[in-house]
Amino acid sequence: MKIIVTGAAGFIGANLLRALNERGETDILAVDNLTRSEKFRNLAEFEIADYLDKTEFLERVRRRELPRPEVIFHEGACSDTMETDGRYMMANNFRYSAELLEWAQGSGIPLIYASSAAVYGMGPAFVETRSAERPLNVYGYSKLLFDQVVRRQLPAARAPVVGLRYFNVYGPRESHKGRMASVAFHHFHQFRSEAKVRLFEASHGFANGEQRRDFIHVDDIVKANLHFWNRPASGVYNLGTGRAQSFNDVALAVINALREANGQAAFNLPQAASQGTIEYTEFPVALRGKYQAFTQADVTALRGAGFDDELMTVEQGVAAYVRWLLKNS
Repeated sequence: MKIIVTGAAGFIGANLLRALNERGETDILAVDNLTRSEKFRNLAEFEIADYLDKTEFLERVRRRELPRPEVIFHEGACSDTMETDGRYMMANNFRYSAELLEWAQGSGIPLIYASSAAVYGMGPAFVETRSAERPLNVYGYSKLLFDQVVRRQLPAARAPVVGLRYFNVYGPRESHKGRMASVAFHHFHQFRSEAKVRLFEASHGFANGEQRRDFIHVDDIVKANLHFWNRPASGVYNLGTGRAQSFNDVALAVINALREANGQAAFNLPQAASQGTIEYTEFPVALRGKYQAFTQADVTALRGAGFDDELMTVEQGVAAYVRWLLKNS
C-alpha cells in the first residue's frame, strides 16, 4: 500500500481520506476498529484499497508482514478526555503508537501522527516546551508520553516523524463521537431542537460564555497533515489557528448560519442573549479543576516549519460546517 491511515473511520481520518482521494490517491490501507459499526459511514463514500482491523494491523506490524508504505498517517486513538481506564488509554494511545514508531523508523517510513493540546492542561502557556506540559487527564498524559519518546529519537531518526498537537477541532464527519463531538456540532443540534444554545456562566475569570479556546476546522488539520507529507520537517508542533475565540463566538456563528439559511438577519451577541437564543447556565461542579477555559496555540514552530496556509476563523469555519450539516444531516 502506498499510504496507511489509522483511525480512518474516525473524524480526522475520514476527512484525510477525502483529501487524499481528491488528490487522486486511492492506494490506501484504512485501519480502524469497527466495533461501533456505524462508523463505517465515514469510510463508505471514499476509495480505499484495503481495510484492516486495528488488532490485526498491529499483529502484522509486529510480525513485519506489511509492505512498506510511502507514509503513515496515524490518527487512531481514544480521544475521550473523560475516559478513566488508564490501562486502556495507555495501550490504545501510547503503546500502539510506540510500536508503529519502531516499525516506521526501522523501515524508513515517514510517520505523521496526532498529538493533542490536552498535553498542556490549563496552561497558561501553550508552547512546545516541557515546562508548559501539564496534562489534566490520562488522555493528555498518553499523548505527552509518546511525544517524549519521539523527541528522544529525533536526533537519530532514519525517517521523518511529525507530531501535530491538535487544538479544538470541529467539522464534518464527527457525529459518531457523541458527547466528545465539537461544541459547534452540539450547538447546531441544540438550536435546531430547542431554538437556543446553552453556554456556561462566568468562570475562570471570564464573563458569561467568554471562556476561550483555539478552535480549528478539520479541513485546516488535513491541510497541515498533507503539507508535512510533501515537506517533511520532523518535530512536535502545535496545530491551532493561534487565535483564542469565545464560546459566544461559536454559538453566534452557528445561530447566524442557521438564520441565514432561513432568510433571517444575523444577530449580534446582545440581541442573541436578549432574545433567549443564547442562554447561560451554571458552571458544573464536575468540571472544576478539569476544564480548559482558555487555549491558544503558539504557532511559531509550526510556521517556522514552513506551514504558512491561512486558517479559518470561527466565523468562516463554523458557517461552512453548518452548511455541510444542513446538507448532510
